[in-house]
Amino acid sequence: MHIVEKMSIKEHDNLNHGGVTIAFLGDSVTQGCFEIYKKSNGGLETVYDQQNSYEAGVWRILSTLYPSCTVNIINAGINGDTAAGGLNRLERDVLRHDPDLCIVCYGLNDCSPLEGGIERYTLSLRSIFKKIRESGSEIIFMTPNMMNIYVSPHITDPDFIDIAARVAEKQNSGLFDSYIESARKLCRELNIKVCDCYAIWKKLYGNGVDTTELLSNKINHPTREMNKLFSYELVRSMMM
Repeated sequence: MHIVEKMSIKEHDNLNHGGVTIAFLGDSVTQGCFEIYKKSNGGLETVYDQQNSYEAGVWRILSTLYPSCTVNIINAGINGDTAAGGLNRLERDVLRHDPDLCIVCYGLNDCSPLEGGIERYTLSLRSIFKKIRESGSEIIFMTPNMMNIYVSPHITDPDFIDIAARVAEKQNSGLFDSYIESARKLCRELNIKVCDCYAIWKKLYGNGVDTTELLSNKINHPTREMNKLFSYELVRSMMM
């Protein structure tokens, strides 16, 4: 990718070249959300830990590989966001920073059994990709993690149990697979590079790994350790 060329040039001629900017557009996982608790008033408390988010991991890896290159990170993840929401705020949160690379990750909140859901999802992604490409930035679409496949015994609150059951149905029925495959198909059509982390999660599951235990909230937020998978796979995608 061109961004790797820029980092390499900067590394070998620090004085005469600028650094690079990478923007991450996505949902709560991108923002750096982990555990979720219910407060005494019934509201929800989300644990935000951007130091252990995958974009922070990307920064650490690139800063190790190219120590003389300034890598600016724009975290444009928002808890609960969808591809449609990302499209609406794309200019405000991403494009005005003139990024060299945009990493887009959506699907967890888009997945819905309602009619037309996949079409709305892919249409929003198509528009996001079009606008990013027109800006001159490179693009990687990163597929998300798997959601829970059963209601974990760690979940005891009735409301969370209900949420976990509904989310597990989306995962186990193949609905979420269909959403991710629609995004892959779109990326093939538009020649968008895909960092297919979902395929890795599915492979882990197929090899007997309890992927639900790899979720910090036991529903859809990967643990801090599993965020490292995203980081390494993204850097690997950049280098390919």
